[in-house]
Amino acid sequence: MSEEILANVTPTETRVAIVENGMLQEVYIERSASKGIVGNIYKGKVVRVLPGMQAAFVEIGLERTSFIHVSDIAVVDQDGVEQRSNEEPDIRMMVREGQSLIVQVIKDPIGTKGARLTTHLSVPSRYLVYMPHTQHIGISQRLEEEEERNRLRAVVEQCIKTEAMEKLGGFIIRTAAEGAGEDELLADIKYFKRLWAALERKMKEREAPAIIYEDLPLYMRTMRDLVRPEIEKIRIDSNESFQNMRQFAEDYIPELKDRIEYYPGERPIFDLYSVEDEIQKALGRKVALKSGGYLIIDQTEAMTTIDVNTGGFVGHRNLEETIFKTNLEAATSLARQLRVRNLGGIIIIDFIDMKDPEHRRQVHRTLEKAMEHDYAKNIITGVSELGLVEMTRKRTRESLEHVMCEDCPVCDARGSIKSAETICYEIFREILREARAYENDKLMVLASQSVVDRLLDEESASVADLEEFIGKTIKFQVEAVYNQEQFDVILL
Repeated sequence: MSEEILANVTPTETRVAIVENGMLQEVYIERSASKGIVGNIYKGKVVRVLPGMQAAFVEIGLERTSFIHVSDIAVVDQDGVEQRSNEEPDIRMMVREGQSLIVQVIKDPIGTKGARLTTHLSVPSRYLVYMPHTQHIGISQRLEEEEERNRLRAVVEQCIKTEAMEKLGGFIIRTAAEGAGEDELLADIKYFKRLWAALERKMKEREAPAIIYEDLPLYMRTMRDLVRPEIEKIRIDSNESFQNMRQFAEDYIPELKDRIEYYPGERPIFDLYSVEDEIQKALGRKVALKSGGYLIIDQTEAMTTIDVNTGGFVGHRNLEETIFKTNLEAATSLARQLRVRNLGGIIIIDFIDMKDPEHRRQVHRTLEKAMEHDYAKNIITGVSELGLVEMTRKRTRESLEHVMCEDCPVCDARGSIKSAETICYEIFREILREARAYENDKLMVLASQSVVDRLLDEESASVADLEEFIGKTIKFQVEAVYNQEQFDVILL
């Protein structure tokens, strides 16, 4: 199995794609104006306590106040060590209005909901996750070999003694630590020791609300969190970011340094692997299957529903066999769609009804196997009395549709169109293609009023940078008949 990571970096947007055997599996998007904040640590201020919900609202400096449940508030003793208890305390005994609180974001703001917070703090590195308020050493469940688990635990315990960190916190050993030696793990622990000392100073000095710790940019988090031994290449189209990645690899993951490649090609890196086309397809409801069947995926506030249909697939033997083969193909395809679209929460799958219990078991097993490669935690139930498969997938960030699209004012939010910001970035990419393909001095962009307004206002600096980069003049013209997603780039 061939796996590659592709990174497309621009001043306004960073996109990372995981490609497996030439097929897009996951895509991550981070925009300069709206970065994800999961993992960030803040000094917040409690603004409202809700006894009826056993929760509180906390101001951390974002547009919307954030939310913390009593189960996410750590009880610590005089030494700062968490005390675990099966009983859930009263929220009024834990926090009060006006109190300062050190919190970490575990879920980005999604839709109308504010960020979800916790005081169970943790900071990741390449091989370990540091937890300052515990003295526990845990280990990733994905590390299955008992001998390797015992070896890693013993090495970490020895490193903790070496650095005299017995009272400074606990660790979780990550999957990436498999095969790591004492030097690598000791380097991580020394890094945490320095980092936490710096963070404690900020906690004392800064007034709430204030940010204490900010996670790495997306392309660097890719190196830390997504790179596995089976990843063959990491290709990036920004020379500056490439140098940063190489330096990061040299410092923390030297065995990966030679796998990082700078892509200077004229053809956009996402076009080269058809990632751009797959992203466009992932914004649609209908997903075609190779057999002729298809999926219909509907994302709502409460849940995501997936309907499986035979479509034009008529099979070769009998109806039951046709249904079985369609459902098997659908199980594999929908597992990939969940990752590409980053769909989370409750997911209901309506497979085509199967009479044979063995067929139902095999389809269920195929779905479980396809979901094993998913980074997000997921739970799949059996087939319900109504013939539905129910599952949950952990949601920590916005889905692809919510990142790239906005509610349509024409249809009263029953559907969605791509945002003016997304269209601007598509126009920038199209201008780069045209500029590289043809010799001319000027380009004219025809687009809707909202898109042209954004290009001349919020994106004006980006337009100026683009003109300087391609050495051509770019003009804009409003076309009243164009909707927000329509545009044309014309050579003058």
